[in-house]
Amino acid sequence: MILIADSGSTKTDWCVAEQGKIIQRIFTKGMNPFFQTQEDMSLEITQHLLPQLKSASPEAIFFYGAGCTADKSLLVKEVLHTHFNKTAYIEVCTDMLAAARGLCGREAGIACIMGTGSNSCYYDGNSIQENVSPLGFILGDEGSGAVLGKLLLGDLLKNQMPARIKEKFFQQYPLSPAEIIDKVYRKPFPNRFLASLSPFLLNNLDEPCIHHLVLNNFKAFLQRNVMQYDYSSCQVHFIGSIAFHYKEVLCEAANETGLEVGKIMQSPMDGLVSFHHSFPKNHIQ
Repeated sequence: MILIADSGSTKTDWCVAEQGKIIQRIFTKGMNPFFQTQEDMSLEITQHLLPQLKSASPEAIFFYGAGCTADKSLLVKEVLHTHFNKTAYIEVCTDMLAAARGLCGREAGIACIMGTGSNSCYYDGNSIQENVSPLGFILGDEGSGAVLGKLLLGDLLKNQMPARIKEKFFQQYPLSPAEIIDKVYRKPFPNRFLASLSPFLLNNLDEPCIHHLVLNNFKAFLQRNVMQYDYSSCQVHFIGSIAFHYKEVLCEAANETGLEVGKIMQSPMDGLVSFHHSFPKNHIQ
């Protein structure tokens, strides 16, 4: 039995798999070592994962997460060792590698994440060879839910959208400008707050100004990130809630920038279960 976790900034998808089949799936809040302490992550496991988990003795744990850089991954590994079998094989990798393995398996391709945040890479079928830094939602993260929310709020508060759309938004989200500023600049996880506004865009894509906002932001993601790879020789695959729910606009953006779209999936989990089916015979060291 193996335990696979795919953790973004908003949620963590935990999957118990055996012989290549999913036997249990649990969702908890996101665990990001860049923003959270070991105590925070440990509390999330204790309170929300372990009470639901049928077995706390997996043979191996593969944790993929946002913020799991080389130095931060050690913190996550220590937390996992605290709660699980001491002899279990534990591998902690970036969410970008999860996307690449889940989308491409052992084939080469360009893998993209478009969820609360965004990222991309060129993957050779074994490891990530090129990665344009996403830079986060302030400097980058084009195509992400956080940036879509940021652009939406900026246009609404600066009266760049029709009054009826502004009125419709504030009926759905009864927030004052002061409350918005507080959530963005003072409260923790502003990226989650901003991304939580993206459903308004999705539900109003028939509005020309909103369609234009989303399309241009997707084109910016492709132009500023994906087109730095050798995109002419392979397909571009996408994963994440934004890519999945906005797939028609994403394909429109790809068509306008000359990119060939491959898979568009909401989650990498099925692909990861297949990738790790051979553990321990062919696990990645």
